Amino acid sequence: MPPSLVELRVRNLGVIDDVTVSLGPGMTALTGETGAGKTLLVEALGLLLGGRADPSVVRSGTDEAVVEGRFLVPVGSLPPGGTDVGLSTGSGDDADGEAGVGVGGEADTEVLLARSVMRGGRSKAWIDGRMATIGALGEIAGRLIELHGQHQHRSLTHTEAQRGALDAFGHIDLSALDTARRQLRRLNRESEGLGGDARQRAREVDLLRYEIEEITAAGIEDADEDDRLEVEEDRLAAATAHRQAAAEALSEVSESDETSALDRLAEASRALAGRVPLASIETRMRSIMAEVSDLAGELRTVVETWDDDPERLEAIRGRRQMFHQLERKYGSNLAEVLAFESNARARLADIELEEERASVLDGQIRSAREILEHAESQIAAARRKSAPRLAAEIEATLHGLAMPSARFSVTVDGPGPADQVAFSLGANPGEPVQPLAKVASGGELARTMLAVRLAVTDSPGVMVFDEVDAGVGGAAATAVGAALAGLGHHAQVLVVTHLAQVAALADHQLEVRKAERAGRTRSEVSVLDVEGRVVEISRMLSGRPDSASARRHARELLDGVSEPIGR
Repeated sequence: MPPSLVELRVRNLGVIDDVTVSLGPGMTALTGETGAGKTLLVEALGLLLGGRADPSVVRSGTDEAVVEGRFLVPVGSLPPGGTDVGLSTGSGDDADGEAGVGVGGEADTEVLLARSVMRGGRSKAWIDGRMATIGALGEIAGRLIELHGQHQHRSLTHTEAQRGALDAFGHIDLSALDTARRQLRRLNRESEGLGGDARQRAREVDLLRYEIEEITAAGIEDADEDDRLEVEEDRLAAATAHRQAAAEALSEVSESDETSALDRLAEASRALAGRVPLASIETRMRSIMAEVSDLAGELRTVVETWDDDPERLEAIRGRRQMFHQLERKYGSNLAEVLAFESNARARLADIELEEERASVLDGQIRSAREILEHAESQIAAARRKSAPRLAAEIEATLHGLAMPSARFSVTVDGPGPADQVAFSLGANPGEPVQPLAKVASGGELARTMLAVRLAVTDSPGVMVFDEVDAGVGGAAATAVGAALAGLGHHAQVLVVTHLAQVAALADHQLEVRKAERAGRTRSEVSVLDVEGRVVEISRMLSGRPDSASARRHARELLDGVSEPIGR
C-alpha cells in the first residue's frame, strides 16, 4: 500500500477553530458552500509541505495556528536516511507510535508531522514530536503528499514542469547527469582556485625565480653582515688617523721614559708593598696594572697592523651598496631580504605543486566533460524516445476526458541533455497545436494536468486536488471525476470540488460548512453517510438540498458510477 493520510487536525487557521478530519483510502470528495473553509484544509497541507507561513491566516483572537498530520507509511518505502530527520519506526521504543497493518498484511509506520504559525510571523515544525527545520518537514511531507492547488495547474505551462513530467513518465534517471555536473563544477572550482590561468602562473614563476636568483647571488652570510661591514668600513676609511691616535695613547700608557702610566703604577705599588693595612689597596693596584698592560697590547696591535687597504675598503663599499639595492626591493634590512627569499622559495614550491595539480586537473576536467557529454546524450536520447509515447498517452486520456478532438505533442530540443521540453495542445478541430500557455482555457488546462498526472503514475501516495475540475461541466465533469476515481485505485486522492458529478464518484465525502458558536463563525467538517451524500449532492446540483427532483438525480449519480479512467 502507498502512504496514506489517516488524520488531519487544524486549529486556529482562518475560520477554522479546531477541526479533525479522518480520511480513508481511495478518493475522498471535500464539498461545501463557497467560503466554508475547504481550501483552508488544502492550505493546511501546504504548510506541512513547507509552504510560506502567512501570519494573517492565524484566527483572530488566537496567537498560533497549528496543523498536524498523521500518516501511515509502509516500512521501507521512504528513501534511506528518512529516519535521520525524525521518522518514527513504529517500534515499541516509541510510546506514541502506533504501527498498523496495511492491505496485504504489510506493516505500516506512523509518521506525525506538525507545523505552527505564530501571529508574530514565526513558524515551527515537528517530525514525530521532535523539533525540526521547515525544510526537513517539507522534505518528508513532499515524499508523502502531492498538492495540486487551484492555480498550480498553471505551472504545467512552464518548461521545468513539463520536463519533470516527461522524465517521470519515462523513468529517466538524472542521477548520473547530476553527478557529472557536480563533479565538473567541483573540478572547475579547484582549477580556478589554483591562482589564474597557466600564463599567469608562468609569469609568476619567472618573477619568483629571478628574485630568488638575485638574492642568492648576493651570498649574504647572515642578517648581521651589513652591520659588521659598516664597522670595518669606518675603520678602513680613517686607518692613518686611528693608528696615530693609538700610538699616542700607547706612548702615554707604557712607552714613555719613566713617565708612562705603567711605570707610575709600578712605583705606587712598590710604595705600598709590605704594608699590611694597605694590602687590599696594593692588590687592586696590581689588578689595574694588569688591565692597563692589556690595553697597551691592544693599542700596540692597532699601531702595528692597522694599515691603509683601499682595495678592501672599495670592496666593502660595493658590497654594502648591493645590500642597499636589495633592501630597496625586498625589505628594509638584510633580515627582511632573507625572509623574502624564504617566502619566495615556498611560493615557488607551491606553484610547482599547483602546476603538477593543474596538469592532473586538466586531464580530470577533460574526462569529466566526456562523462557529462555522455550522460547528456543518454538523457537526450531517453527524452526523445519517451516524448511520443507520453504525447500519445496524454492525447488518449484527453479523449476520455470529453476532449475527443484533442491533439497533444511533446517536443524535445536544445543542446546537451535536451532540456527544452514543450507540451503543445490542439483542443478543438481545426485549431493548430500550440504551446499550452497560448491555447488552453482553464478547464482544458485542468484536464490536461489531470491527463499528465494519470500518465505519470509515480506518486508520493497522497494526491490533493483543489478544484481541478474548475471550468468544466456536463460530460467533461463526469470524465474528470472518473479519472480522479481511477487515481484513487492506487493512491489516496483528496478532491475539493463544487461539481456533483465529481463528488458522486468519490469513495468518501466530507462536507465543510460554517456554523456560529458563541457569537463566532467557525468551519466544521462532517463525514457524510449515504443519505448525507444525497442531501449534499442535491444542494450541489440545484442549490436546494430538500428538492425531491434534485435528490432523485443525486441518487442516480451515486448509483450510476462510471468506469474510472486510468492506466
